[in-house]
Amino acid sequence: ALEMAKEEINTTGGVLGKQLKVVAEDGASEPTTFAEKAQKLISSDCVAAVFGGWTSASRKAMLPVFEGNNALLFYPVQYEGLESSKNIFYTGATTNQQIIPGLDYLKEQGMKSIFLVGSDYVFPRTANKEIKAYAAANGMEVKGEEYTPLGSTDFATIVNKVKAADADAVFNTLNGDSNVAFFKEYTNAGLTADSMPTVSVSIAEEEVKGIGAANLKDQLTAWNYYQTIDTPQNQKFVAAFKAKYGADRVTSDPMEAAYTSLYLWKGMVEKANSFGVDEVNAAAGGVTFDAPEGKVTVNGENHHIAKTALIGRIQPDGLIETVWSSKKPIEPDPYL
Repeated sequence: ALEMAKEEINTTGGVLGKQLKVVAEDGASEPTTFAEKAQKLISSDCVAAVFGGWTSASRKAMLPVFEGNNALLFYPVQYEGLESSKNIFYTGATTNQQIIPGLDYLKEQGMKSIFLVGSDYVFPRTANKEIKAYAAANGMEVKGEEYTPLGSTDFATIVNKVKAADADAVFNTLNGDSNVAFFKEYTNAGLTADSMPTVSVSIAEEEVKGIGAANLKDQLTAWNYYQTIDTPQNQKFVAAFKAKYGADRVTSDPMEAAYTSLYLWKGMVEKANSFGVDEVNAAAGGVTFDAPEGKVTVNGENHHIAKTALIGRIQPDGLIETVWSSKKPIEPDPYL
């Protein structure tokens, strides 16, 4: 998606008359490698900005590198909040734009108890602290809380605990391949979206393909973008992505947030009339972009962006249909 945005921007004249060139590095899913590659990109390649990272662990490892070098990172993935850096722009959702709307939706649906399942690292641990605080304040009971190492594929014990707890719903903060094993075990145990719905915050259209739509039928997700959003901007984005990468490919929230991040950086640079980090930072507040997800606006104080919250239901074809929307962008509040 970033490569596609670069090509679009270059075709329309570049940024301040300059053509963009991508230097790509692989963080290899290792936080220390992300930090090393970030240092290389800044020091050796002298890039104007870096776009990437995935887990919160990767971002936390890179943060001191960007602050120490006064460089810019655009991070495109939803995360747990409780962070704000003058050297990072967070173009995925923060807590009040994804996790809290997900809980609000469950509350609206009459759910009075939840079970928490997550991967064992900073995002799920922190998110679940926030979820437990929300539950306590809203009369919800947390019937269990289980963690498993990133990449774990053995969920028999956890799913048995989930089933025995008989909660109204499961809030899922598993990341990566673990979701495949979890939902296959969930289905094998006879649990369904009707008997015990799950709300997932790391399963987008790309992951649905890997897990299998049959294992996810009617389960819920909380994001800010789905491929099915019916706007001219999104139709253009999806069509361009499929034309470039294949008709069977799907778009997703992190892809769209990454795509949007390059256009936001372009807007900041053009407003500042400079590629300088301090100048770009000073100009960032109020920069907007009519993104595939809808209009987004940069908050100059906390470096997050205003985003519309969406709750989706996974369809048999693997796409996700919106069942609830905040209707308008929610101002970012990473510290709740």
